[in-house]
Amino acid sequence: MKKYDLVKILVDADTEQFLGATIFGVGGDEIINMFTTFMYTKQSFKLFRKAVLAHPTVAELMPWILDDLKPLTQ
Repeated sequence: MKKYDLVKILVDADTEQFLGATIFGVGGDEIINMFTTFMYTKQSFKLFRKAVLAHPTVAELMPWILDDLKPLTQ
């Protein structure tokens, strides 16, 4: 991803479900649909992390981003 891209993912720590995602940058329109599907089906982010996506695409980078999830600070 280029330095002007932005990806923010919000996951509920208890349910492991996606609460929201923001994607700014090239391929954002392609990527956001994957998060929408997981949100509607209430699947765990861990299932998304196991996904093997087509190469080369921007979308294939999304499961790796989940390795860096951190709790929100108050």
